[in-house]
Amino acid sequence: MSENHGAATSGSKLTLASVERFLMALSMGVLCLLTMANVLVRYFTDISFAFTEEISVALLVVMTLIGASHAFATNHHIAITFFVDRKPAWGALARRFAAACSLVMFSLLAWYGVSMAWDDFDFEVTSPSLGVPQWIYTVWLPVLSLVIVLRLLAVLWRGGK
Repeated sequence: MSENHGAATSGSKLTLASVERFLMALSMGVLCLLTMANVLVRYFTDISFAFTEEISVALLVVMTLIGASHAFATNHHIAITFFVDRKPAWGALARRFAAACSLVMFSLLAWYGVSMAWDDFDFEVTSPSLGVPQWIYTVWLPVLSLVIVLRLLAVLWRGGK
């Protein structure tokens, strides 16, 4: 368990971690309901709700990025510890290096995500099945990437822990 788990579940304090957990659960719940509705309708009527795939992909992206932010903040991300297990003295340096590499990657993702969302907005691109403006989906990539960047800066500020 993470050290901030108790504060987030006590109900007395609204933390970013509790908001992230709520948003992850909400997106997973909506995703499950959409998929189940599509399966049932397809089974009983031989008609598919094609638009559910579009919404499902957007929800999966949002859920993944929120989950990544939460994992970095609570140190629950996937870590390959082959070298650190053999040389424990490398642990702190390896954690800082991994956080710095992740920071660079998500900064680039935010930068290029802004460019992609702006292009979608500027060229008035619409989504294939619903016909809504595509930037409504793509704007979440840079926004949530910036949240991850802020979380990684906090991790680096704490010394990579």
